[in-house]
Parts: sequence; structure tokens; C-alpha cells
Amino acid sequence: MRTSSNDQCSKRKSDFEKDSKKQGDSCFSRDESGKLYVIGIGPGDIEQMSLKAYRLLQEVEVIAGYKTYINLINEIIDDQQTTYSTGMKKENERALKAIEFVRQGKDVAVISSGDPGIYGMAGLVLELLEKKDIETKPEIIPGITAGNAAAASLGAPLMHDYVVISLSDLLTPWSVIEKRLHKAGEGDFVVVLYNPSSKKRKNQIIQAREILLKYKKSATPVGIVRNAKRGQEEIKNSNLEDMLDNKIDMLTTVIIGNSKTKNYNDLMITPRGYKL
Repeated sequence: MRTSSNDQCSKRKSDFEKDSKKQGDSCFSRDESGKLYVIGIGPGDIEQMSLKAYRLLQEVEVIAGYKTYINLINEIIDDQQTTYSTGMKKENERALKAIEFVRQGKDVAVISSGDPGIYGMAGLVLELLEKKDIETKPEIIPGITAGNAAAASLGAPLMHDYVVISLSDLLTPWSVIEKRLHKAGEGDFVVVLYNPSSKKRKNQIIQAREILLKYKKSATPVGIVRNAKRGQEEIKNSNLEDMLDNKIDMLTTVIIGNSKTKNYNDLMITPRGYKL
């Protein structure tokens, strides 16, 4: 039967996080380390996952991830594999536990939705390995991002230069996000917005729209996709003027066109510049 691991070494977690290394800790005493993979599972639909990710997730001994993402891939997890899951804001805990498993000699996959190197777990895992001077070199397995998935559902809005901006100010000051929005608008980029709104963050998407209206016409096409390439996908075509009339939350990806973006047959098209 598949097991779900509790952090048996949680009492010693503070020791692991100290700058000095503690020798002889049973959690990190194995001479032979396992393999560490940081895997992008894509938008959530198993069919949208890469073949390599699919194969590795069935071969590793341990899978660590946010509990919602573990549930998304539950159908391919074998009963003999161990899963380690946590809730929101527990990224450090998951990464530390995964490293612990690797040091015990197990092959481990840390999963992220979309691509692990884009707002995912890859950066955190690498930073922790660097901080603790652990020579384990993980393999990063790419995945389809929310932006790519939403773009495919909308048509071809990313055919020219674009930027991806997260509106979450949990880890990035809002003043920095505002500056990036201004630069994106000034540069006439197609803009992909991640984490546009949540129960506690209602105003950021309003401010983002106001900033972009300084540089883009109100009729600029906007595509709004909830649960992109995942169950119960919802697609809405709008414009910069009316975009806030649609439901926008943490499951939503918003793509705002550039000055050339247009709609045809309910699809967004940003011309690349080909002669037709």
C-alpha cells in the first residue's frame, strides 16, 4: 500500500537550517545519495505531461509536492511509492524533506505544476542545496506552463515577444510589480498575468489593468482562461476595457495582447510579421 510520510526529523529541522553542519545526523548520514528530480507535471491533465516526466514519476521511490498537485497525478502513483505532501506556504518544508530522502539513498521527485523552473520548486531546491553545500545535482524536467496552456486554448496570442508577470506580492514587493507592469506596457509586450487575484488580493488586478491602460488601447484583446488544460476549463474572450467583468481568481491565467493582437473566430492572434 502506498505510504504517506510524516516528517520524523522535524524536531531536528532547525539544526539542518543552521549555517553550521551537524555531523552524524541520522537523517543525513547515508554515504550513497539517491537521485533527485524536480519535475514539471504540466497544467494538470496527465495527457499534457511529458513522456519523461510520466516515466520518472512511476520509477522514483518518493514523490514530494503540494497536496493538490499530488492529487492531480494520483492515478499514476503506485501503491509501493511514498508520497510526501504539504499545504500552501510549505515549500521549504517539502524541499528539505525531499533532500533528506535523497540523502537516505532514495530516488525522489519534487513536483511542480507547469514548469518547475517558472514560479516552481526548482529554484528553491537549488538554493537549499547551495546553502547547505550539498553536491547532489538534481535533474530538472520541464513542463507545459499555465501561460503556454492558456495560450493554446486561446489561439496564438504569444507569437511575438511577451512577458510573464505574477501579481502575487507574497514574495515580491508590489512596488516592483508595478514597475514591471509599466515597462511591459511601455514596451508593447503581450502580457501574461499569473496569480491575478485571490480572496485576500482583489485590488492588484484592478491596478494592473489601470497601469496597462496607460499604454494600450481599451479595445486590446484579452484572453481569460480558468483551469487551463485541466478539468472544467473555462475560456473567455474580452478586452482591456471589460476584462474585469469576468471571473478572475488564482486558477485563472490572463493574457493581454499587444498593439497588433486581434481576434478571429473567437481566437486571439498576435501576428509574427509573416507576409501572407
